[in-house]
Formats: sequence, structure tokens, C-alpha cells
Amino acid sequence: MPWSVRWVGGCGAQSQKQCKKSSFAFYQAVRDLLPVWFLEDMRTMEVFHWEDGGKVSVYSPSEALLYALVHDHQPYARHLLTKFPQSALAVPSQSFSCCQSAPHLAMAVRYNRVRVLFRILKAIQALPPSDRAGHLDRQGCSRVEGGKTALHMACELVRPECLLLLLGHGASPCLQDSAGNTPLDTLLQQISHMPAANMRAKLLCLDCLFFFVPQDLKFAMKQQLLDNRQQWQDLLGENRFQCLVGLAPPSLFVGAMRVLIRTISPEHFPEALDNLPLPHFLKPLDLKLES
Repeated sequence: MPWSVRWVGGCGAQSQKQCKKSSFAFYQAVRDLLPVWFLEDMRTMEVFHWEDGGKVSVYSPSEALLYALVHDHQPYARHLLTKFPQSALAVPSQSFSCCQSAPHLAMAVRYNRVRVLFRILKAIQALPPSDRAGHLDRQGCSRVEGGKTALHMACELVRPECLLLLLGHGASPCLQDSAGNTPLDTLLQQISHMPAANMRAKLLCLDCLFFFVPQDLKFAMKQQLLDNRQQWQDLLGENRFQCLVGLAPPSLFVGAMRVLIRTISPEHFPEALDNLPLPHFLKPLDLKLES
């Protein structure tokens, strides 16, 4: 049981073994959704993990937040982001991430933790402006994550809610991953996969991207769309296809939505979507999230 773990000191193999036991105890405690006060007592007083080079460390708020994300412990994530707004989003140790940047947004997208993602994005908005882009547009290491941003991952895993939250809070839809693909390219690759599973969610993601990408966006898949026109028209519908490849301007609806959505500041997103002068069925997604 987690609460039976006690640190008694030691060195070498004994310390490493003890670290593994206490680390697993903390993992179990977060997984079992134990109370926040109990987890914080463990994190700050009882639990240690083993770092490369023989260093023994306590879990940082950043590392604890990664556990909370994996196990969807929303109260613990809320506590960490409220009490430690900067250190909870700091770079974790190398035993957690080989990349020297904070992976929390990508982790939230990977596990589809929409509510925790929302809280992370609100915490990022409270950071100095110079720090925000580094979090929103963080690119994963090329070796493991292919240089993908959280937005790339939302397109790859077809997460419409995550995608819209990221875009609405200022994540760039124009960045390329290590292969030269924009998030739009990544999504089009998913749409082209056969059989055409989950197509409604994929097209919803595409419609969300339409509201935020610049009209002159250069993307790698454009020539493939032109070379296989009929196939892509069948997949996307004629209006989406023609708009994507530049054969027709965006529809009046898309143009109007681009203007309306850009009037919403990240601080008021997505709540302000409810105030758009549109009937409910025309709004991109119904995101009812508590701030």
C-alpha cells in the first residue's frame, strides 16, 4: 500500500531499489485517485525517484502533473496548476522526457484529457507573453515524436475538442514537423487512410482548422490533392476540396466564422463561443468546460 512506504536512506543498489518502490507507490496512489492532500504529502515527504547518475530526487510539480494527466486525476491536476502555475509546466527530468521542453500539452492530447488540457491552457495564458509560444508550439524531439506539436498530435489522433482548444488559445497551425508536414497535412493523411473510419470526426477537425489557418497556407499535401482530384472530392466534399487547393474562395460561412472567432481572445475561449450570433447547430463544437 502506498502509505506504508518510508524513506530510510542508504546508497547504491539499496537506494535505487527503495526509489523504485516509492515511485511505484506514488504511481499507484495517483492511479487510484487518492485525495490531493495525501498525494502532496507523499510527493513532498515520502516519495523519491532515481535519476541517471545516481541522483535521488523528489517528484516536482511538473512530474506529478504528468502522472495526473495519465490517470485523469482532475482534482490533483487542478491543485498543481493552481498552486504551482509555473513549476507545474516546467521541463521534467530526463527520466520523464528525453526532450528538453515541457510535454504536458502533448500528453493531454495523447490521452484525450480535454478538461485538464483546458486548465493547462488557462495556466499558460497567465504566463508572461514571451513564455506562452514556447508551451503552445513546443515541438517534440525528432527522434521519438517526429518534431510534432500538440496541434499535430490532435490532428493525428483526431481529437476535435483538443484541436479547437489549442487553436483558440493561440497554437500555430503553420508549424512543420520533422517531415515538413503542417497539422493540416497530418490531418489529410488521416482522412486518406482506408477504410474511411471516423470520418465525421476527421471532417470536424478539418472544419475547425479552416477557421484558423491563413488562406495562403503552404502545405505538402496540396499537389497530391490536385493529382487525385476525384478521390479527394469524394472524401472531402467539393466545397472543402476547392477551398483547400485554392480553386474557390472560402464559403461565406467559413469567412464569417474566421472573423467572428478572431474577435475572441484566448482568455475568453471557448466560453465566448456561446455568445457568437449563430444558431447552436452552426457552432463548431459544444465545449462546456469549467474554468
